[in-house]
Amino acid sequence: MTVVMSMFWAGVTPEQYDVVRDAVDWEQVPAAGGQLHVAWFDAEGLHVTDLWESPQAFEAFLAERLVPAVQKAGITGAPEASFAPLHRRFIAPGVVGVE
Repeated sequence: MTVVMSMFWAGVTPEQYDVVRDAVDWEQVPAAGGQLHVAWFDAEGLHVTDLWESPQAFEAFLAERLVPAVQKAGITGAPEASFAPLHRRFIAPGVVGVE
């Protein structure tokens, strides 16, 4: 069952996020089980909403690909993350790719 993963990581900057994104390269080599990724920032840090085929798929991506890049980028602390079952997904016609 598809799940929504919501994450907040205090103190993470857009520059750190970009370093991790480039190192992990999830836009060119998508994570197994990853379906959608949205990220934004406010004064407090990084916010992420993802869709995953399961919490286990996210945990595997985290351990195998994300954690090593996060450590190399010098990001400290730990994110707050939660999962909930997806109720409905809608993607507007013509919306594709990376922004």
